[in-house]
Amino acid sequence: MNRPRLPRTVWILGFVSLLMDLSSEIYHALLPLFVTVTLGASVAVLGAIDGAAEATASFAKLAAGRLSDRHGRRKPWILLGYGLAAVTKPLFALATSPAAVLGARLVDRTAKGVRGAPRDAMIADETPPAIRGAAFGLRQSLDTVGAFLAPLAAVALMWLFADDIRAVFWVAVIPAFLSVGLAWLALKEPAQHVDSRKPRPLLHGFRNVDGNCRRLIFVGFVFTLARFSESFLILKGHYAGLSLAAAPLVLVLFNLAFLLLSYPAGALSDRRDPRAILAAGIAMLVAGNLVLARTDGVAWLAAGVFLWGGHMALTQGLFARMIADAAPEQLRATTFGLFHFATGIATLLASVAAGLLWDRQGPQATFTASAAVAALAALLLLSLPDQQDRRA
Repeated sequence: MNRPRLPRTVWILGFVSLLMDLSSEIYHALLPLFVTVTLGASVAVLGAIDGAAEATASFAKLAAGRLSDRHGRRKPWILLGYGLAAVTKPLFALATSPAAVLGARLVDRTAKGVRGAPRDAMIADETPPAIRGAAFGLRQSLDTVGAFLAPLAAVALMWLFADDIRAVFWVAVIPAFLSVGLAWLALKEPAQHVDSRKPRPLLHGFRNVDGNCRRLIFVGFVFTLARFSESFLILKGHYAGLSLAAAPLVLVLFNLAFLLLSYPAGALSDRRDPRAILAAGIAMLVAGNLVLARTDGVAWLAAGVFLWGGHMALTQGLFARMIADAAPEQLRATTFGLFHFATGIATLLASVAAGLLWDRQGPQATFTASAAVAALAALLLLSLPDQQDRRA
């Protein structure tokens, strides 16, 4: 029997994500050095900025997911999230202190939170269960194309503008607004998503998330405690001897691994137990952390960063498709919002802890601690029930 084709909506959301990630990751590639070198802040401050921004996004994810289900709409929340992110980008170029960077990051990540759960729910709504892994893998792959190109663009623009980071930040505004335009013009809200019934109370859905979903969310929470910001990979590259202009190349390698493996991992999860693929991704994170903890050379740095990118490919889309499989249709965005909320709080804790460990004991302690927490998440994953029998 022929497999169904991936829906048009998945492709559109993939290209919208590509453009926004191209913009966002240019900032991401340069912000660690902008904060610690240009603005003179400590690594702990950088970790606190990243963590606080992700935690703020978590509350937005929680609310947007529930509201999307409650009113039966996806596109308005997606447009709001991408639009808010676009208008926030100029704030980074205007920032003159770590506090200003924090403010810009808080708004930018809030925008990401607003769009995240409704976007993932729309993909699950539109995609048959038999190809759901491939759909999430494709969206993640296109998103990662933007993330792959961004550090290359950052390095080229830094050379063009003679290391003027602010000038690079201004150029990065352009793809963000193109992303919003594409979503506005091309994305359609299918009629069957509109629910004419009287909306249930706002908190009703959270109480109805079942035990299987809650256990999966808890595994995601513990796993994300090991998943601090990629900013620390850039700092590790600088620590290993890369120049300010070359340090963003760390993200090129990271996103290359992410790009190459995202779609194959998602498609494979349509034919195999997603837990096995997810476990392989966690094992890659453990291995990457141990490599980065024990070595300082550029060659070993490359190996560790590639493993980090590979673990993202084998975990991010897999968690999304497992949530889509486990969540009831009427609570799909609510469940995604709860998952993103939990993992966002974990990102806050992970990034703050990573910054403190780095300042007090160095990068070895940071990466070793991450490996230990990831190993714990793998043990918890093994206790989850097989979801294959839930697919229709």
